[in-house]
Amino acid sequence: MNRVFPKISLVGAGPGDPELISLKGYKAIKKADVILYDALVHPALVEEAPQSAIKVFVGKRAGQHSFSQEQINFLLVQYAYSHGHVVRLKGGDAFVFGRGHEELNFAQSFEIPVELIPGISSCIAVPELQQVPVTRRGVNESFWVLTATTRSGKLSKDIAVAAQSSATIVILMGLRKLAAIVECFLAQGKETTPVMVVQSGSFETEKVVLGSVQDIVEKVKKAQLGTPAIIVIGDVVALHPNYKSTARQTYPYESAKSVIPGIL
Repeated sequence: MNRVFPKISLVGAGPGDPELISLKGYKAIKKADVILYDALVHPALVEEAPQSAIKVFVGKRAGQHSFSQEQINFLLVQYAYSHGHVVRLKGGDAFVFGRGHEELNFAQSFEIPVELIPGISSCIAVPELQQVPVTRRGVNESFWVLTATTRSGKLSKDIAVAAQSSATIVILMGLRKLAAIVECFLAQGKETTPVMVVQSGSFETEKVVLGSVQDIVEKVKKAQLGTPAIIVIGDVVALHPNYKSTARQTYPYESAKSVIPGIL
C-alpha cells in the first residue's frame, strides 16, 4: 500500500472563464487526488482533474448550501489524510470574500502543508472584460470592494460609508439588496451616478445591465438578472462602450496625428 502524503492547495479559479485560471492553478488541478469545488467554478476546470480523482461539489448559492463551512473544513482534512493532494477550487480568489483564510487556518491546525495559488478576482476582471476600468486617471483615485450582506444577513453598514466616496464601488453578493444599496446612494444625492450590473461575468451566460442609481433597480428587474452578479457604481461605468447618457464624460488623448508625425 502506498503511503499517503497529505497536502492541500487553495486555488483561485478566476471569475468564470476556465482560461482565466493561472498556469500554477491549472497544474495543481492536473495533479489532484481530490477536488472540492464551488458553484462559481466552471465545469471545464473540474474535468481537467485526473479521471481517478474524487470530485466533490461543496458550492454555496444564495440561501442554499450543500455543505456548511465547518463541514468543508473537515472534508479538506479528512481527504488530505485519506487520499493525499486535495485541491480546494474556489471562484475568483480564495482570499476575497472566499473564506480561504479560514480553511488555511483549519488545515494548518492539523499541520497539513497548504499551497496558496491566487486567482483573478471578479471584482477587477468582470468590469475589465466590459471595458470598464475600476480606476481611471482624471475620473477617480481609488476603488472599494464590498460585500452587501453581513454574516447576520443584514445590509453592510460599509455601503452607506462607501456612498459618500468618489471611489468606484464594486459590490459582490449584493443583487438581492440592490434596492437598499440604491437608497444609500440616493441619500447622498447621487441619482445620476452610472451603475453597471453584470450577471455571470465571463461565463457564456453573461448578462449586462447599464443604468444610473435612479433607474438601475427597474432595469435589472426588467432584464430578469439573477445571481451571481456584481454591481459597479461610479463615474467609470460611463466609459462602457454601450453607456448612453448626455452626462457621459470622455477623456480623449491628443490626436495621434499630432503626437506621432506621419501617422495615417
